[in-house]
Formats: sequence, structure tokens, C-alpha cells
Amino acid sequence: MSDQLSVWGIIIHASLPVQFIMVVLLILSIISWAIIFKRRRVLKNAQQQAQIFENSFWSGIDLNQLYSQQSQKALATDVGLTQIFQAGFREFMRLRQTSGVNGDSVMEGTERAMRVALSREHASLEKQLPFLATVASVSPYIGLLGTVWGIMSSFLALAQQNQVTLQVVAPDIAEALIATAMGLVAAIPAVIAYNRFTSQVDGIHAGYSVFAEELSSILHRRAHAVSPAAQV
Repeated sequence: MSDQLSVWGIIIHASLPVQFIMVVLLILSIISWAIIFKRRRVLKNAQQQAQIFENSFWSGIDLNQLYSQQSQKALATDVGLTQIFQAGFREFMRLRQTSGVNGDSVMEGTERAMRVALSREHASLEKQLPFLATVASVSPYIGLLGTVWGIMSSFLALAQQNQVTLQVVAPDIAEALIATAMGLVAAIPAVIAYNRFTSQVDGIHAGYSVFAEELSSILHRRAHAVSPAAQV
């Protein structure tokens, strides 16, 4: 009896519906932790690359040279500011070399390219966060379903007994409580991680937006330079 009242014993001897619910919660928890570790690494990498690129950008290097350097690297790990800069500057050069395109049209196309790149980078940063939000929302309810089933089983066991004892109701009640606990164990880390990552994504995206505005201002002055033959 003592083995059955241990946590593992209760899980093993739980009814099939409750065991199914526990397995679902365990799977959700494992996937959530995998996403948490991956997103943490991705966001940390995005912040580091943004700092490195900004240091290069504001070091006084010529933009043509910076673009050439970034294009030659062409690393798959390049994200964020690098992609926004390359998208905007590439479109800027292409439109500047197109005959009959005035400065306003050049900047319109450049800013559109940067907005697209900015949206793409934002979507990349938010990837898999909706799953964490879903786990945080539904896990307690899934656990509650197991609790309701366990309590229902407990009452059914009571109805079949002439004498009510703790030994009769304890396993089913414990089964119900474990289902609730597993729901909370799956939900709490997901809630904390989602809130933290959302805050980080907002901060990173704000930095991207500021950079895009600053780059747009620099290119705007060059697009409207007095000499059309001015070098970028």
C-alpha cells in the first residue's frame, strides 16, 4: 500500500484517462523547456550581434565598405541589424543606379525594403513564443481535467463501499492532486519564459526600429545630395 501511495506508484496505478493526461502534460513540459533553452540562446545571440554590428556601423566606416564586408561574410547566423542594413542598402544602391529615379522614390523603396526586413526579423524573434503562451494557458485546465476525473473516481469508489475509509479515497484524491500539480509544473515555467522573452523581443525590436530610422536618415541625405553622381 505504501508503494501505491508514493508519487510514482500513484502515477503507475492511475486510471488510463488520468495517465493519458499526465503523459500529455509531460510532453508539453518537455517541449516547452526545449523551446525555452532554444529561444534563450537565439535572443542572446541577437542581442550580441546587434551590439557588434552597431559598433562597426558607428565606427565611421564607409557604408559601401561595410556592406561589402557583410555581403562577403554572408553567414546564415547573421540576423537582425545585419539583415536590415543589407536589405535597405542593397535596395538603395539598386535604385540609385536606375535612371530616372528621384531621391524620394529611392527612399520610398529603401524604407519599404527595410520595413520588410524588420518585419521578418521580428517574426523570427517571436518564433515559437505562441506555443509557450498556449502551454501556459491550457496546461492548468488539462491538469484540472485530470483532477475532476480523479475526484469523480473517488466518489464512485465511495458509492461502492459500505464503510468509508481513508485507504479507499486516498489514491484517487492523490491521483487528482498529482494531475493538478503536473499542470502547474508545465504552465509556470512557460508563463515566466513567455513574459521574459516577450519583453526581450520588444526591446530588441525597438532597437532594430531605431537603427532603421537612423539608417533611413543617413541614406535620405545621400539620396538628396546636390550632386547626383555623389558616391554612396
